[in-house]
Parts: sequence; C-alpha cells; structure tokens
Amino acid sequence: MAQHDENVVWHNHPVTRAAREQQHGHRGVVLWFTGLSGSGKSTVAGALEQALHQLGVSTYLLDGDNVRHGLCRDLGFSDADRRENIRRTGEVARLMADAGLIVLTAFISPHRAERQMVRDLLAPGEFIEVFVDTPLAVCEARDPKGLYKKARAGELRNFTGIDSIYEAPEAAEIALDGEQLVTKLTARLLDLLRHRDIIKS
Repeated sequence: MAQHDENVVWHNHPVTRAAREQQHGHRGVVLWFTGLSGSGKSTVAGALEQALHQLGVSTYLLDGDNVRHGLCRDLGFSDADRRENIRRTGEVARLMADAGLIVLTAFISPHRAERQMVRDLLAPGEFIEVFVDTPLAVCEARDPKGLYKKARAGELRNFTGIDSIYEAPEAAEIALDGEQLVTKLTARLLDLLRHRDIIKS
C-alpha cells in the first residue's frame, strides 16, 4: 500500500460539510447495496434514487459496471483488483457524502473485509449496508447478463456464487428479500432514511 507523502496535506475549505448539507436539506450518507449478481441491487438502488429525486433529495448512484468503464477500467477481477475496485469506489463515495449527497452504490463486493474497509472510511452512521438477499437459484434463473450461463459452462472464471465465494453480511443495517416487489423494498428504504433523520418525513 502506498504511503502518504509528508508534503501532501489535507486542506480544509471555507464551505463546510455542514453548510453543504444545510443547502441540500438532508445529510450526506452512503448506502452500500451488496448481494449476488442478479440479486436486484442495481434495480432497487435505481428505484430508490428515483424516489429520492422526486422528493428533491440530492443523490448519485455509483454502479459497479459503470465504474469499471472509467475510474476502474484498468482493473481486472483478481482478488487484489476487486479489492482496489472497492477501495476506489469507497473513496469516491466518501467524497460525495462529504459534498452532502446521498450516495447509492451497487456492487457485489463479496468480501466482508472490503465492505468493512469502506465503512471505516466514514464516520459512524454514514455507511448503511443494504443486503439484497436473493437465493442463488433465483439469481441464476434471472441471469440478466447471461453471466451464470457462462460461468456454468466454464467460460467465466472466479464468478461470485459459482466458483468464487460470497460472504453475506452478518450485521447489515437492513436486509431486503430480493424476491419482493421493488416498490415495497423502496418504501422500506425510505422509511429507514426517515427513521435515521437522514431525510425529512
């Protein structure tokens, strides 16, 4: 891991996080959606972002595939590259939360240590782990990108849930049944954000 140069110093600027949050009218937090491929992470995160946008909430959705088109385009799918993919995304999410946004991320992020790494970047209460708990059989039946079929055929190696492990969260802030209607799951998430005083009732 690279060490910080002693000549690189963090600058505190006149516009504070509190001022940005006041302007937005809500707190900045990170909702980290995790689950198997095909579990519905991106679908639920997208539906929640739409609902928040309609409420006038400032958001940004970081999607696993989209991030790999730019920020992480140089990374593969080895364990080391996957960890770096999550680290970079976590750092970006942290900056966006500091800007006062509600950041939604949709990443398989299969290892607990990686998700804890991102949690540790943020202050207590700013990282909300959302476990989209969908059985492997259901995810494989959906197979929206045809990836499970490729993995079963041996055309795709190190695929999470097939020949690479997924470590389910042990204490996620919220666990969602990925077989339920997206509208119901979105409502649960909005209730959570209101209960935590992140958005107004």
